[in-house]
Amino acid sequence: MDYILEVHQVSKSFPRSDFSLDNLSFSLPYGAIMGFVGENGAGKTTTIDCILNTIAKDSGEVRLFGREMSDADTDIREKIGVVYDGDNFPGFWTARQLAKVMEGFYVQWDNVLFHKYLEDFALPVNQKIKHYSKGMTMKLAIAAALSHHPELLVLDEATSGLDPVMRDEMLDILLDFVQEENHSILLSSHITSDLEKVADYITFIHNGKLMMSVSKNDLAYRYAILRCRESQFLTMEPTDMLAYRKRDYQIDVLVKDGKEAGQKYKDVVVDHASVDEMMLLLVKGELV
Repeated sequence: MDYILEVHQVSKSFPRSDFSLDNLSFSLPYGAIMGFVGENGAGKTTTIDCILNTIAKDSGEVRLFGREMSDADTDIREKIGVVYDGDNFPGFWTARQLAKVMEGFYVQWDNVLFHKYLEDFALPVNQKIKHYSKGMTMKLAIAAALSHHPELLVLDEATSGLDPVMRDEMLDILLDFVQEENHSILLSSHITSDLEKVADYITFIHNGKLMMSVSKNDLAYRYAILRCRESQFLTMEPTDMLAYRKRDYQIDVLVKDGKEAGQKYKDVVVDHASVDEMMLLLVKGELV
C-alpha cells in the first residue's frame, strides 16, 4: 500500500510542560480519510505541527508524498491544504484581499474556484474577516485550503462551529475531494459522528501516545464491547481484552474481535464499538 503521509516514531517534548509526544507512528494511505481523535490536550495539534514542520520534532520521521519536508520544500507545501481551529487569517483582511495574498503564495491558486466557494458558502467578499462568525471564518479557511488544488488536506477541528446542515454539506465536499485516488485527508475532530460518516481510518491518541490506529471496517465489523457481570468478567482471559471499565453492576470490555469473543463467552452481550465508547474505555478504563 502506498502512503501519502507516514509518521514514524515521532517524539516532541516541551521544557516547561509535562506533556510530550511519545514515539507516535501511523500512516495515511492515498485516497483515504483518517479521523484523528483524542481528548483536549492529547497532542493532536502538536502532531499536526510536527507533520507540517511548523515546530521541530525531537526525533522520528515524517514523510509526505514519500519525502521528508524541509523549510525549503515549497513544492510539497503546494500540495497541502491546511485549516486550523481558530484564526487562520488576519481579521482586517477581506476575502477579496485574501485571494490576492494566496495567489502570491500558491502557483496553482484558482481564483475562479475560490469565488465559487465564497458564493456557495454565502461569504461576503468585501466584509472584513473579523466581522465573520466562527462558522463563516471556518468556511473561508476551507475554501482557501481547497482553492490551490491540494492533494492532502490537514484539517484541525475544521467542522467545529458549523451548524449541522453546513457540517453535512462540508463532509460531502470532503468525500468528493477524496474521489481523486491521489487525494487524502487527515481530519482532527471532536465530533465523532462526522468521523464515523466519512473516515476510512481512525487514529486515537491519549497523553501524546498512540492508543490505536484502525480501519473503519475493522472498527465496524471486528472491534466490539462486551457487556458482562463481574462473575462473567472474572472468567475472561486478559489476552482477549484491550481495556475494561466498571459501571455500577456492569463491566464493559473492549475486545479486538467481537465475533470470536462472543463465541468464546456465550453469556455476554456483544455490542458495536462506537468511536466515543472506544475513547471512553481507553481513557477512563483500565488498559490490559
